Amino acid sequence: MKQIFLSVALVLAFLLGVAQSSKWQQRVKYTMQADVDAAANTFTGKQRLEYSNNSPDTLTRVFYHLYWNAFQPNSMMDVRSRELGKIKISGRPNWDARVRDRIGNLKEDETGYQKISSLTMNGAPQPFTVHETILEVKLTKPILPRSKAVFEMDFHAQIPLQIRRSGRDAANGVRFSMSQWYPKLCEYDQDGWHPTPYIAREFYGVWGDFDVKISIDKNYILGATGYLQNANQIGYGYETPGTKVVRPAGEKLTWHFIAPDVHDFVWAADPEYKHLVRKIPGGPDIHVLYNRDEGFLQQQFNDLQPEIKAEYNHNLRNYIASIDDQWNEVADAAVAVYPFIVKNFGAYPFKQYSFIQGGDGGMEYPMATLLAGPGLGTVFHEWMHTWYQMLLATNESLYPWMDEGFTEWATDKVQDFYQRTVIRKRLAGNAAGLRALDSLSNILPRYHSENYDTYFYLARTGFEEPLTTHADHYDNNNAYAAAAYSKGCVFLSQLGYIVGEDNLNRIMLEYYRQWRFKHPDVNDFMRVAEKVSHIELDWYKEYWVNSVKTIDYGIDSLWEEGGKSKIRLRRIGKMPMPIDLMIEYKDGSRQLAYVPQYFMFGEKPQEDVSVPQTVFDAWKWTHPTYTVEVNRRLSEMKSLEIDPSRRMADVERKNNKLIIPW
Repeated sequence: MKQIFLSVALVLAFLLGVAQSSKWQQRVKYTMQADVDAAANTFTGKQRLEYSNNSPDTLTRVFYHLYWNAFQPNSMMDVRSRELGKIKISGRPNWDARVRDRIGNLKEDETGYQKISSLTMNGAPQPFTVHETILEVKLTKPILPRSKAVFEMDFHAQIPLQIRRSGRDAANGVRFSMSQWYPKLCEYDQDGWHPTPYIAREFYGVWGDFDVKISIDKNYILGATGYLQNANQIGYGYETPGTKVVRPAGEKLTWHFIAPDVHDFVWAADPEYKHLVRKIPGGPDIHVLYNRDEGFLQQQFNDLQPEIKAEYNHNLRNYIASIDDQWNEVADAAVAVYPFIVKNFGAYPFKQYSFIQGGDGGMEYPMATLLAGPGLGTVFHEWMHTWYQMLLATNESLYPWMDEGFTEWATDKVQDFYQRTVIRKRLAGNAAGLRALDSLSNILPRYHSENYDTYFYLARTGFEEPLTTHADHYDNNNAYAAAAYSKGCVFLSQLGYIVGEDNLNRIMLEYYRQWRFKHPDVNDFMRVAEKVSHIELDWYKEYWVNSVKTIDYGIDSLWEEGGKSKIRLRRIGKMPMPIDLMIEYKDGSRQLAYVPQYFMFGEKPQEDVSVPQTVFDAWKWTHPTYTVEVNRRLSEMKSLEIDPSRRMADVERKNNKLIIPW
């Protein structure tokens, strides 16, 4: 009997260990009401938060983000920006041009704040301390593993003057851009709490459900995360077609949204929003809201340079018509690229998406984005954040390149598709326009050339820091942007060079399938890549992500022995890579010599079956040179080129190609 009991205990211990080693996630359910005093630029809020502690840990405290407290003189965001401004790069201050020293110059009624009036857990008042943009709550009773707690909060907020992402009276004329507007519970995961102060960048949120009611003056039109529940009482283009809108009595309307399975909630409001709607068959409804205040547009037109006004025949109506056309193109472009996006990056699980003019550039949120203007490059980029942040949700602070870089990679492909389909059709009959478009498409690597160029610039400046650097802790803004966006994009494009483009596409779809709604990190991605490609890739992460070592290969020398040609290659940079060597012969034929890297313990499939390929033994990373031997004479050769697809981020391409003079 004792032996049976011991066996059962061991089995239970094993099962418990397995369960605890698997990933778990916390869960939230927000119910919130905001009552907006638009004239005073303030609102009062109530929040009920049901928090599920799905971790194996007992929680004795919790943390919230109070983002708007950053918009006060001498805040961490203010001081960090001014300190970066003291750094001169190419003679210019290195601060974010949108922030600069503006926070320090805010008047009292222009600042932002979120003040907590009361906070309870399960009905009991809780003591709390405000650490600027972080609220610390030391619980009077711990939250046990795999249990729930209900927090209730009253708060009051002043909407800051638009400086960064959130605020009022943006440069684009939008009245309220309401991101980071509510006290947001910080994420707790396998690494513990993440009470990241709001310095400048990136976010990390808990998956959950949102039920949000916003009361605001009746003349305001809103765009937001989620599904509007009372559309036929609201109207403004949200109502069911053919429905007579009957609004409740009173000075305000209450907009009621719900949003399932998201980790944030954004909204924006303006009395002059124009609302466009497109319905994608079998897909989401597309909402586009933009500022069409003719008084504001008149002022914009008046400020144009004379040569720009001439493009509109000095006519305001022509200018406004062009604004309408650009925003309609945003709506139509979303419809045009949607099937391509779903096929290549995964299904969109929600029933709507909103492109909302507001904010200070482009900023992504679940089911919505804020856009300063209608530029399609930004439009596609922000929408692709849906796949690489809103649906996967890595910790952006720790892995900004897995958000921004992966999004850049996808955006480049979407833009290329749009140019090759919609723009090409529009240019039918325009020979010069088609030639210009083709010249763009012939750049190698076709999708990502600008991101490669930005990475090369970063690698040569001496400012580069490893991709493991926390988003807020880069020494300068240029290094952060080039690393997160461009080096992150090159990470994927170059991975296609290592494992093959078809494998890369399968990796990205499998990564999405396995990890959406689960907060993956770099190791989770690498394991998917290895399983799909059957190639070992830990070395690639160690060199490209954890270091700033660069790639540089060159053609060292060539000679002939016994009627066979010997081509010696040299690794000059510190990062080892597999090598594609294209040999072109005088008779017009070509041969690809493929040399895997020793670390890979495998090889990529042949990508171009029209070119004969010879696979050589792997190149050991300890060896600075490698000799390729081919069964043809030197006199037959016309040229040699390392990496003809230009997907390898070789920092010195001049030594990659040799034109043979004889």
